[in-house]
Amino acid sequence: MARTPSTMVPLRKKAPAFTLPNTVNGRSFTLEPAKVATVIMFICNHCPFVKHVNPELIRIAKDYGPKGVDFIAISSNDVKAYPDDGPGLMKKVANDLGYPFPYLYDETQEVAKAYDAACTPDFFIYDNNLLLVYRGQLDSSRPGNDIPLTGSDIRNALDHLVAGKPVPEDQKPSIGCNIKWRS
Repeated sequence: MARTPSTMVPLRKKAPAFTLPNTVNGRSFTLEPAKVATVIMFICNHCPFVKHVNPELIRIAKDYGPKGVDFIAISSNDVKAYPDDGPGLMKKVANDLGYPFPYLYDETQEVAKAYDAACTPDFFIYDNNLLLVYRGQLDSSRPGNDIPLTGSDIRNALDHLVAGKPVPEDQKPSIGCNIKWRS
């Protein structure tokens, strides 16, 4: 598995608008500001890094959703080359794991490009004005490194937002599989 770091885009950048199909319920989903914050996660089905963090993604969404934080998962991989990441299997994974967030399909890869997403998982947190306040890792746990999965980095950012405090700007990039771009 190739280790690709996320692109540390400039903070305070406005979230690019999008409308994408939600593979779970079949409806279109449009980005809207949340009461407190919005976490946008670029993930996919086949990536071992995503499989490793999935349990914590679900826990964090369940912990912070009631506090006014919206969670959105997007898969942008080329499904011709990686059929496991196609919409039908996205719906199955979301249902099997009980994702408490929409799982959107970025068929054109335009949304991933607009966000400058580089890897799976790649995390972006926006405040209630959809301004970027965090980009980087979930925590320091990776497949096989024996560091417990806690979500500490994202939890810290969300705790600051929920408390109405600025998010610390010392942020570490996420590491994962590269997004599978179409050739």
